[in-house]
Amino acid sequence: MKSIVARFIADESGATAIEYGLIAAGIALAIIEVIYALGTNLVEKLTALATALK
Repeated sequence: MKSIVARFIADESGATAIEYGLIAAGIALAIIEVIYALGTNLVEKLTALATALK
């Protein structure tokens, strides 16, 4: 029984999966922020261009 508990405590595969999940979530948030920032800037530039062409 002690060996089963010792193996369970030493097992880090679940922690690794959680770490990869957190890294993926962080990268996804960074990508969303960049797309949002570029999208807002792009809309402003296209609006200015449309106004200039009138």
